[in-house]
Amino acid sequence: MSTTKTWTRLGDERASNHIGNRPFYHLGLDQSVPTRLSVTRPAGQDDGFVTQCPAFMPLTTDSEVLRAWVRLSLEPGVGPVAAAELMTAFGDPQALFATPPDILAAHLPADLAQRLGAPAADDTRAGMDAALSWAAAADRHLLTLADERYPPSLRDMHDPPPVLYVVGDPAHLHAPMVAIVGARHATPGGAGLARDFAQALAAQGWTIASGLALGIDGDAHQGALLAEGGTTVAVIGTGADLVYPARHRALAHEIAARGCLVSELPLGTPARPHHFPRRNRLVAALSQGVLVVEAAVHSGSLITARLAADMGREVFAIPGSVHSPLARGCHALIRQGAKLVETAADVVEELGAPRPIATTPPTASARPAPDDLLDAMGFDPLDFDQIQARADRPAAHVLARLLALELDGCIARLPGNRFQRLT
Repeated sequence: MSTTKTWTRLGDERASNHIGNRPFYHLGLDQSVPTRLSVTRPAGQDDGFVTQCPAFMPLTTDSEVLRAWVRLSLEPGVGPVAAAELMTAFGDPQALFATPPDILAAHLPADLAQRLGAPAADDTRAGMDAALSWAAAADRHLLTLADERYPPSLRDMHDPPPVLYVVGDPAHLHAPMVAIVGARHATPGGAGLARDFAQALAAQGWTIASGLALGIDGDAHQGALLAEGGTTVAVIGTGADLVYPARHRALAHEIAARGCLVSELPLGTPARPHHFPRRNRLVAALSQGVLVVEAAVHSGSLITARLAADMGREVFAIPGSVHSPLARGCHALIRQGAKLVETAADVVEELGAPRPIATTPPTASARPAPDDLLDAMGFDPLDFDQIQARADRPAAHVLARLLALELDGCIARLPGNRFQRLT
């Protein structure tokens, strides 16, 4: 007897023994749901247990390290900011998870400390197994913050994803990029502009980044692929095993062959409205400039543009008719300082020749210089609430910094969960 589950293998049109236990959708005519394939497995087979799948290699030490990173990314309540601060304190996820809960409890909320200091929960472990199984294919990759293939432009963010799921060649994440974004319901003229700008910039060596959405995003990816040798990167707001919208399934396969798709979200994560601002920050960070082609005043593309400006990237906008609602967002950006562009040459004039974004390479043991927390503490014994009030920083940041400072011998923990500066 066998049971059938539906599954997507991006880059592989065949059914396989790739097993997971995330929610499933059936392939149909509804273009709003992801496309998936069917996979049949024996009844009772343990979901996602890598060592029970003959198609995959046994776990190695490197796999255990990777599993720890994936667990960090899957743990509820540990977002990218908290994960980065925990890594500042502990160095790597294995050291974090090896720390007894009673020690963690001195620096973290009790329930979180208990969970991180205990073995992974069943659903988290299943997600870890599924991620490593998924990454066994040659064109799928899990990039952690400790991986030299992790893009430096994302590592430099204050909230870098602990793990990136990549389909295609991750080397494209290091290429000089221009993002092209805009309205989902673009006019024919806007769609043509997106394709033309993307093709012209790709022909000059720029990799085109966008979000695989309907409208301008899809046109930008298609334009890049029209250029001889053109490459493009799609940052997606679903798990990397899904294609959303479903009508971009063929386009996604082309992108994987000529560039890559990247997601920070766990496998099986469906499209949700709050995922797309998270995606947009990655589009902005990867790019040296963001070009907006048609956008209403409340368009998500304006979020990408503002994030890019905050990161020191260039922002470009194409003007349109004063009567068009899809021109108002671009006009607002121009009034705020975005460069008005009419041709791809205008973008190149501002950015120059394609060049890698200058960043500091990672080191295994380097830690950021201490922030102003020590100055805020002074030398009086203080409890956590007093320290947070003086520092005026988020609780998660203060907790992580206190732990790092204690490990560095800069502060001491006193009875009553108080802390005192030593240096």
